[in-house]
This record gives sequence, C-alpha cells and structure tokens, in this order.
Amino acid sequence: MKIKHVELEKIGATVEQYPPSNLPEIAFAGRSNVGKSSLINALVGRKNIAHTSSKPGKTRTVNFYCVNQSFRFVDLPGYGYAIASKKEKAKWHQIIDTYLHHRNNLYEVVLVVDIRHEPTKQDIEMYQWILEIGFTGFVVATKLDKISRGKRQKNIGILQRTLGIDDGDLIFPFSSTSKENRDLLLEQVDHIIKYGSGFDEE
Repeated sequence: MKIKHVELEKIGATVEQYPPSNLPEIAFAGRSNVGKSSLINALVGRKNIAHTSSKPGKTRTVNFYCVNQSFRFVDLPGYGYAIASKKEKAKWHQIIDTYLHHRNNLYEVVLVVDIRHEPTKQDIEMYQWILEIGFTGFVVATKLDKISRGKRQKNIGILQRTLGIDDGDLIFPFSSTSKENRDLLLEQVDHIIKYGSGFDEE
C-alpha cells in the first residue's frame, strides 16, 4: 500500500462531531503515551499529521485521519493515565465507548501496547472487548527500537501469554523511529480494507 494523501479530517468527542460513516475505519486503542500518534505518523509517512504530546493523557478527543480518500485511521483517547482524576478517566472512557458503539463502518480495532512492558489490567480488558465484539485481535507492540534484539521474543511471548493470544501472527512488533515492520503492517491494513472487517453487523 502506498500512502499518497492523508489529512486530519475531523476531531470529535460526540457522535454529532464525527465525519460521515462513508469510509472504512481502523481504530487504534491503547494506554496514554504508548505511541499511537507516532504509530499513525509512521504508517502514513508524515512527521506531524498526528500530534504527539510529552504530557500523557492530553488527548481527549477521537481524531479521524482520512487516508488516500478511501479509509480512515482513528486515534482514540489514551487510557490508564495514573495522575488523571476519576472524573477525567470517566470522561475518556465515555468518549471511547461512544465511538466504539456508534460506528458500523468500523472495520477493526487494533490494540497498541508498549513492547517493553507487560500489558496492564486495562489493556487486557480492552483486548477482551475487541475479541468479544467480533474483531480479529490485532496487536501492535510499539517502541521496538527501545529493546535489544535478544529480548524481542521474550517480550513478545509475555504479551502473547498475558493477553491470551493463540496466534502469534496477530502481534506486530513496530518501531515508529526506524519504521521496522511498517510495510508488513500496511499490508495488513490493505487486506483489512479490501476484505472487510471482523465486525458482525446486526
């Protein structure tokens, strides 16, 4: 897949603020500061189309990026920021939940985790939801360049066991810095867009 055009199409916190449901969407969910924005930037080949922040938990909206005028990447608010108040956490949860339950053009939800750390309780809960709703269960393990090659398989194994993943091919180790495995991940994106979602519409 070649990315020829990308734009930040919409930013919204409510259904009324979303773009029309006329294009397939692939959403990325994960903890604050896990690297979702950097992942999107790396995939589309732009440095700052998705804004990254040094302050975890800053993003409080659903950001829609239109790619090649044919599909969208969707950046969901990061969860699990320890310093955030209960009120803030509840608001983020509501924003994420609203999006996930109101987009029948949602083809996949991809869980983004940090390859250096064992998935948290919230990661596990999110992954279980992804599977229960009928999506495939793809996981992108970011910050691959931050660990040595000798630790890769061990850390991937921890992710696989903790999340209960039977098929290791569902895990994509990824580096937004070196772009390692970018082409492999874009191939998977292309396949999802062409052949449809794991979502079982009622």
